[in-house]
Amino acid sequence: MPFLPTDSVSLSSGVQMPVIANGSWAPPTGNARAEVKDWTLTALKAGYRHIDTALGYGTEKSVGLAVKESGLKREDVFITTKLPYTDHSRVQDSFNESLTNLGVDYIDLYLVHWPQCVDLEADGRIKVTSGPTFVEVWAEIEKIYEGKKARAVGVSNFSVKNLEILLKSAKVVPAVNQVELHPYLAQNELRQYCKDKGIVIEAYTPSGYSKVRNNPVIDKIAQKHKVTPNQIILAWHLFRETVIVPKSANEERQRENLNLLVLSDEEIKQIDALDRGERICNKPNEHGLVWGWTMEQLGW
Repeated sequence: MPFLPTDSVSLSSGVQMPVIANGSWAPPTGNARAEVKDWTLTALKAGYRHIDTALGYGTEKSVGLAVKESGLKREDVFITTKLPYTDHSRVQDSFNESLTNLGVDYIDLYLVHWPQCVDLEADGRIKVTSGPTFVEVWAEIEKIYEGKKARAVGVSNFSVKNLEILLKSAKVVPAVNQVELHPYLAQNELRQYCKDKGIVIEAYTPSGYSKVRNNPVIDKIAQKHKVTPNQIILAWHLFRETVIVPKSANEERQRENLNLLVLSDEEIKQIDALDRGERICNKPNEHGLVWGWTMEQLGW
């Protein structure tokens, strides 16, 4: 049954996760990351009860301040944050840093942001290291979950291949797998695999940016319903029972992202047909690498 914008999904840990989050990524320029507080506050006032951040985004402090200033109870706001790929050798310390940044006692959902472990060189270049492996990292994540400091734990950017490796030794099955997913990258095999394992699929870059929003098929359906192409794409996700993380700093668009219609079966088929396995957000560089790993290593 399609999700409604106000729905929550039950995770394997028993936690209820709202199906629409507002993302909080911001560039490391000017006051962009500090300004996240203001537009996270407008999102909370608009009705969002799920905020997605990450230590690597540099916006956890802003998110924490927004939650405090909103006047909402801590238990009424679902907070997702993530372990950076530079912190795989210091999982517990990194998690505690996130708690401090957010000003909270617990995290609702803690994700391993990437399967690969990297170091950052002095010039900012990525150097992939041989360890710890994501299997070893997950064992540390399980300790956090067992200590009840994270109500649910999961992964991000994991393929079927790497989930298979992880699940061979995992005591706790990831509750969520957050991946790039939009009409040009429907991830049908991964969605079915995760469904079979009880893992909730969550989409980042859910609109596919302007590249997908400007597609004539999307535009035609949007004109028919007198809504934006973005609203049509987000409605497609909810029809497919996918949790979504649209990011908007604009108050009007934030409200639009919560005001979604239910598409017809025929409209869903038209959008399904746009899938071409194309990555838009995290695609290989000129050396065929995505943040230091090959497509084969990522299982993409």
